[in-house]
Amino acid sequence: MAEPASVSGAPAERREGRLKVTGTARYAAEHASPGRLQAWPVPAAVARGRVTRIDTAAALAVPGVVTVLTPDDAPRLAGSDDATLAVLQDSRVPHRGWFVALVVAETLEAARVGAAAVDVGYATEEHDVTLTDAHPAGYVPEQANGGYPAVREQGDPEGAFGSSEVRVDVRYRVPPLHNHPMEPHATTARWDGDLLTVHTSSQGSGVVRAVLAQLFDVPQERITVHAEHVGGGFGSKGTPRPDVVLAVMAATRTGRPVTVALPRRFLPAVVGHRAPTLHRLRLGARPDGRLTSLLHEVTTHTSHAKEFVEQAATPGRVMYATPNSRTAHRVVPLDVPTPSWMRAPGEAPGMYALESAMDELATELGMDPVALRVVNEPEAEPDSGKPFSSRHLVECLREGARRFGWDRRDPRPRAREEGPLLIGSGVAAATYPVLVWPSKASARALPDGTFLVSINAADIGTGSRTVLAQIAADVLDVPLERVRIEVGRTDLPAASLAGGSSGTASWGWPVHEACTRLVALLGDRSGPLPAQGLAVEADTAGRADADSPYARHAFGAHFAEVAVDTVTGETRVRRLLGVYAAGRILNARTARSQFVGGMVMGLGMALTEGSTMDAAFGDFTESDLASYHVPAHADVPDIEAHWVDEDDPHLNPMGSKGIGEIGIVGTAAAIANATHHATGIRFRALPLTPDRVLTGLLGRST
Repeated sequence: MAEPASVSGAPAERREGRLKVTGTARYAAEHASPGRLQAWPVPAAVARGRVTRIDTAAALAVPGVVTVLTPDDAPRLAGSDDATLAVLQDSRVPHRGWFVALVVAETLEAARVGAAAVDVGYATEEHDVTLTDAHPAGYVPEQANGGYPAVREQGDPEGAFGSSEVRVDVRYRVPPLHNHPMEPHATTARWDGDLLTVHTSSQGSGVVRAVLAQLFDVPQERITVHAEHVGGGFGSKGTPRPDVVLAVMAATRTGRPVTVALPRRFLPAVVGHRAPTLHRLRLGARPDGRLTSLLHEVTTHTSHAKEFVEQAATPGRVMYATPNSRTAHRVVPLDVPTPSWMRAPGEAPGMYALESAMDELATELGMDPVALRVVNEPEAEPDSGKPFSSRHLVECLREGARRFGWDRRDPRPRAREEGPLLIGSGVAAATYPVLVWPSKASARALPDGTFLVSINAADIGTGSRTVLAQIAADVLDVPLERVRIEVGRTDLPAASLAGGSSGTASWGWPVHEACTRLVALLGDRSGPLPAQGLAVEADTAGRADADSPYARHAFGAHFAEVAVDTVTGETRVRRLLGVYAAGRILNARTARSQFVGGMVMGLGMALTEGSTMDAAFGDFTESDLASYHVPAHADVPDIEAHWVDEDDPHLNPMGSKGIGEIGIVGTAAAIANATHHATGIRFRALPLTPDRVLTGLLGRST
């Protein structure tokens, strides 16, 4: 049955869904070709120092091992702005898990055995992996991740806080978190003469090609990077990781195709992580709840290899009206792996702290936490003074409260019991910026009545193929099945990477524009199309990246109900509801999937996910899914995700905002606030594991 002429917003099924569930969609490590080799890296076994000796004899004696690459003989790289990619270039070891050799073999099993047989000697140095607020090496960077100023101050925040009638001064801690996508980081690389073909698991194949061209001093036109199917990334595949560099190195050395698929236990050390953040929140208010001062100061860590500063204080620049504010970041370089992007970098940990502090302020005021947020609604963006292109946070809060039954809530902590269970509910707001980057697309009308839209977008499991086809079908005014989409190859029109919830907004714009031009071109023609069809292109450079006079953000509200077991300390989420204002929703099915997926990830952040940096060993103690606990089916209730209609003409031709990350923002705070409501105890460190909750229930420090 044909789709209706207007398909944008409809719950269209994912185009690649059948390929994935039948196992016919091929991922990066599954592109076999004659003579393909497998490679296994050797991670450093010390936390800091240098390699003094590598004995490869035992590894080379393993049947099937072809070669071992070491810092002494690996191909030289031409240089990169990203020091995390300078693998096997020298003897230094900046952190435990840094790759010091690569074993290449006929089979994966032989490569793994060979890697275990490599004998490495080290000269160790004292290391420091412990983050503290007062660490002497800490400094204020020039900027935080994303180009945000590290410090912003308005008015007299210290003075205003000191003279406020109601004050909250609290500290929160978010531990290191790990991305752990379903498909580990993997690359298959091969040379055909002087042409390099790479299949890699990446959120942006164009970025991979540019980096490889620089590292290996090869013109970009001689490199083709494929990333048609990507099994998740959550930010960790936003830029190239060592797997792609090692695969090309090994293919260069052997002259044969090589696959490098990183074992999951290696990922925390080499593909980035969400850095731990220490938060101090000070909120001053009048008795009516209006904020007089907001101070959010964050301390986080980075590595000695590359600076990355989690921008966790930035939500305070967007959320609430106050004449006096200070949002600041301090970073401590340690002997740790380099942190990087993880779903909603900055906003996820920052809004946990800010929204928890708002809940504490509501308690101090004896005020409903929804009403507190409403009364502090700003008329313009507090930081920039720009008008919002659209802002419907109050509508999200009120609609969420209506759907959740918030008016039936007894505001008193520990007021509801079911045997050994304490029941509580909590709320938190959400925000995420609207990001749009320049991209190109082409649209072609074919003689058989179909259309081909091409763009080097990435589909990392978000359904971008489907949504882009819907945008095209709407503009072309044809049924959805008459539109074909090509994505995920660098020989297609160049597009930005999938990150910052910017994908659909960035890619949909040139798709919309190319199809609009194609409609105009077809309208001026008569007679049959040429055999090759009729094609047009669009490029949004200079427009998508232009400064906007508006502050552009998505907003939302999360409501949670929890049951805390006073015997076991276990916290279960019974209900989780999110309401969002995220522009025009282009596919109801994939949008709900993204919202719910983010909320589940926020649930994990609140209750199960947490990593520990071992001070003596200098490594993450939770390095696989046996010890790093992502939510399982039993942890996840029937989650509701809704949205309010939002017509924003200041974004892009579709009127859409990003939705991939806002679901995680604020969810952890809503759950933590619900836990306080249930128990009467304020837990200020995540995750809320049974041991931590039991300690609190027994009246000890949390």
